[in-house]
This record gives sequence, C-alpha cells and structure tokens, in this order.
Amino acid sequence: MKTLLFVLACAISVPAFADHELNNRDISQGAQNYADYCAECHGANLEGQANWRVPGEDGILPAPPHDASGHTWHHDFQLLFDYTRLGGAKLLEERGITDFNSGMPGFGEVMSEGEIWNVLAFIQSTWPQQIKEANAGVNPKHGQ
Repeated sequence: MKTLLFVLACAISVPAFADHELNNRDISQGAQNYADYCAECHGANLEGQANWRVPGEDGILPAPPHDASGHTWHHDFQLLFDYTRLGGAKLLEERGITDFNSGMPGFGEVMSEGEIWNVLAFIQSTWPQQIKEANAGVNPKHGQ
C-alpha cells in the first residue's frame, strides 16, 4: 500500500497559488513520509479513523481524515505545520487552549521542517481543486 501511495503521489501535480507556502515542495518525499509517519493513524488513503468526530473513552478524538472529507483544509498551513512539528498537546499548551485533548504526537524530532512541509504539500495535492481554492483563502499571503 505504501508503494501505491508513493507512486500515485509522484503522478500528482499541485497547481501553484500565488505566494502559497507549499509551492515547489517535494510531493514524492511528502508521500513517503506520510506513509512512514502518518498513515498508521490518518489512514493510507488519508481517510482518518472511524468516528473521528466522537471522542474516545479517554476524551481524545480519533485521527481525522486529511482528504477532502475532513477538516484539515479548513486550517492554515502554518498551524498544521506547528501542530505536526510540536504535537497537539504541546501546541495547545503553548496557545493556552485547555478545553481540547489532542492525541497527535509531535514529529519535529523525526522529520525535518522541510519534510513536514513536504507532507503537507502531499496532503494538499490530493484535494480537489475546489477544496484547494477554499484552503488558499485561509492561508495568509507569504510574508504577512
């Protein structure tokens, strides 16, 4: 399955958005890192875990999908980058958010910043054009 995901990612091109954070990223490497680090929880096809909107007995929400059916595209990429690098608990703590319990681990120790951006570019590359355009609206212009 990892190989299929990797091959599909190599064939996908990401249309450029002016000043978009994810332009000129390595989609192939992002697909491989997604398969290595993210697919176990978020699904090989970005489908997320079952009942991802309903907290488990521990109060933690299951891993959401990163495909168009999820909410990833509602967030700006800097937030997604920080969430991935630091992990949910640390990021929420830094921002003073205490009413949400995240199970997302941080990957800043196992992936470089560039690799994390590549994973985000891979995820974005799988979205339909309409979703990409909607997501572009939540991302600030580069340098702002």
